Amino acid sequence: MSGTDPAARLRELHRDREPGEALVLPGAWDAAGARIFAEAGFTALATPSAGVSASLGYADGECPAEEMFAAVARIVRAVEVPVSADIERGYGLPPREIAERLRDAGAVGCNLEDSVADELVATGEQAAFLASVREALGPGPFVNARVDVYLRGAEKPLEEALARGREYVEAGADGVYPIGAPLDDLTVLARELSVPVNGLARELKLPLDGPARTSGGPSVAELAAAGCARVTFGGGLAARAYEGVREMAAQLRAGFR
Repeated sequence: MSGTDPAARLRELHRDREPGEALVLPGAWDAAGARIFAEAGFTALATPSAGVSASLGYADGECPAEEMFAAVARIVRAVEVPVSADIERGYGLPPREIAERLRDAGAVGCNLEDSVADELVATGEQAAFLASVREALGPGPFVNARVDVYLRGAEKPLEEALARGREYVEAGADGVYPIGAPLDDLTVLARELSVPVNGLARELKLPLDGPARTSGGPSVAELAAAGCARVTFGGGLAARAYEGVREMAAQLRAGFR
């Protein structure tokens, strides 16, 4: 990354895509994992709030802001690729402090979701919040606006996702993340919105031979074909890693019996 502004590089990576190709951002939950992903050739990383929380001993949504930003900073220091941070809805911090903490951590992008305690925030309120964060951050960092209507049981999720997405883009969001949207809806959203759309690939399964596959949801290739310019995994990669640790622990324990 020497000689290159990381924020500008992250923006370039979202734009420099062939049709049907997505920017794949593995979710690194700690510094060691971040280095492994970077060494594998991934050009940028995202931090998952669920995975980072688990690594620090917290349930998703319960990690204190100080510990989350400190973990993001350790991940950023460990690699030379741009890092975007999932910071939930900002932990109740004012936009100026959110911007300061992201800068201090070295993150050049962030996810901000539009629900609190499993309830959707009013569209106008969230748009105003995003506009304030955008102003505090300046034009460089990539703001990815998560849209939670598919998680929260909206009556007409596609219609509401489009409406929210348009308002968030108007407020300064650089990308829209309709988490949990089905492929058909993602195709519409990618066509109708003027910014990159982020698709969620579900938990990754790693067979002993053959290609990696996702379970319980669309694959990276399917998301890219639907028009998603960016693909992330939420906390799925961390969950898969900890599943491996659990299996290893069970095998070790069995060896002592």
